[in-house]
Amino acid sequence: MSDVPADTKPSFRSDMTVDLVKHTAGDSDVLWAARVSTAGEQSLAEMSKDPERSKGLINYLMRDRHGSPFEHNSMTFLISAPIFVFREFMRHRVGWSYNEESGRYRELQPVFYVPDASRKLVQEGRPGKYVFVDGTREQQDLTERAMTESYRRSYEAYQEMLAAGVAREVARAVLPVGLYSSMYATCNARSLMHFVGLRTQHEAAKVPSFPQREIEMVGEKMEEQWARLMPLTHAAFNNNGRVAP
Repeated sequence: MSDVPADTKPSFRSDMTVDLVKHTAGDSDVLWAARVSTAGEQSLAEMSKDPERSKGLINYLMRDRHGSPFEHNSMTFLISAPIFVFREFMRHRVGWSYNEESGRYRELQPVFYVPDASRKLVQEGRPGKYVFVDGTREQQDLTERAMTESYRRSYEAYQEMLAAGVAREVARAVLPVGLYSSMYATCNARSLMHFVGLRTQHEAAKVPSFPQREIEMVGEKMEEQWARLMPLTHAAFNNNGRVAP
């Protein structure tokens, strides 16, 4: 097998990136949606003069699980993460839209995931009742070596197939799920709350969650940006056990 060309040698990373590319989202969207059915549009202007009243209404909606007012907003994120993270994303279907880069139409770049030293490597306990603990230095070295060698071999095979005229949609089958991909993900606050409630661990959560660390890293970044857009809604979410309405 020939060597991979110099400009396509694999690179390795352990981070996830999340950029908020556009949004129409604010606490006022929740207030408007909640109040328009009973008090008309002018009530929003009245409530904006009374922050405590606004805070109280949002907390009431969250506490009593009146969910639809939290749907009248939109956030679109550009996410870069390994393919296996996106496969977990696809389990979230209600209130989400996705568009991922396609290996049928473009040559995929050799960027691969290798966990850094902060990633716990060893699972202890049975399914449904387990914890992850730090691996040994030997386990960390083995993980890095096995991953990087496998990635290099798979990308060399991919390049060889492309050079021989094999279609991209066929050649991509040799690439692993540790390959980085990118996608646009669009959601509303209610669907995002369902996501972060399941995909992040938090001391305020009433219901424990056991997410895979890599998707949790994405969830944490998404939540951080949402919290800036809708601080009252985010606070109510935390104050009520991080259970989506």
